[in-house]
Amino acid sequence: MILDDFDYNLPNYLIADRPISPRSSSRLLVVKKLESFCDSKVSNLPDILNINDLLVFNDTKVLQSRLFGFRVRESSKAIINVTLLSENEDNSWLALIKPLRKIKVGEIIKFNDFFSATLIGKRDGQGVLNFNLTKSSLRSALLEFGSMPLPPYIESQRKADERDKVDYQSIFARNDGAVAAPTASLHFDSELIARLREKGVQSAFVTLHVGAGTFLPVKVTDIKDHKMHSEWGEVTETTLAKIRETKARGGRIIPVGTTALRIIETAFLKGGIITPWSGMTDIFIYPGFKFSVSDGLITNFHLPKSTLMMLVSAFIGSQRTRDLYSHAIKNKYRFFSYGDACLLLR
Repeated sequence: MILDDFDYNLPNYLIADRPISPRSSSRLLVVKKLESFCDSKVSNLPDILNINDLLVFNDTKVLQSRLFGFRVRESSKAIINVTLLSENEDNSWLALIKPLRKIKVGEIIKFNDFFSATLIGKRDGQGVLNFNLTKSSLRSALLEFGSMPLPPYIESQRKADERDKVDYQSIFARNDGAVAAPTASLHFDSELIARLREKGVQSAFVTLHVGAGTFLPVKVTDIKDHKMHSEWGEVTETTLAKIRETKARGGRIIPVGTTALRIIETAFLKGGIITPWSGMTDIFIYPGFKFSVSDGLITNFHLPKSTLMMLVSAFIGSQRTRDLYSHAIKNKYRFFSYGDACLLLR
């Protein structure tokens, strides 16, 4: 399998830079094995899903991790853009810094009179920062001064604003740590969840702190040579009990988003059976992968040549995926993080 197998041409006007409102009014393309594609809406999920199905959501919370500051020297001042990527064990942060070449190790980036960070190292084109605030104070400062780390294809069109602080966060968000949203969850609102519950569709939660690596391009021709970024995740005993109960009742396990799917499949692979698990995962799912837990998947439409396109191809087949995307483009579905969704049933 080569990278070009996962390419497609997308008109720019189909890239959504804002979500529609209400969230559940997004379009939903339903894909069942050997059946024609069905054009629907997310709000119709209670009529589409079965009693005893289990939706698995990622409850990670996106940090307002984008900061704008200055590197100050006696002779000059430079504007520095910082996007926090992940926290290290010593409470320093790995960060994407632009332009990294304009700041030296040991220099300070000032965000305001009391909030600053020192560059203590450079690693693989990224910076390592020590902040002058405690862990809890830093979280408060990010809420006040940080902005949402929108994907590059949105940031190239507009800057993040106050609306994104709500729009780019799921209603389930409760565990700080992500620098990108689990975007399939953005289609769900409290009214839809209530209707699903009335139908008998259950919910469970996992955590996977989505990293900026989700937007990194695949640069190798043979996809098997690609190295995935690592992300922290957790599957609890409470969620595992719901998965077991659902399987026993003949219900289906349907992760909401590729991140939820990746973490529950990781939990199975680490233990041979699905067991409580937490830690770093770099699971790479591409055609040929054997799914052990997931019976369906709700996901958005993904970037061409991305690892997420490879995951979808693994889930429903490469030709089915190509047909799915051709149908979505022809019928003018909205693409990427703020776009529409599809329901894939194996």
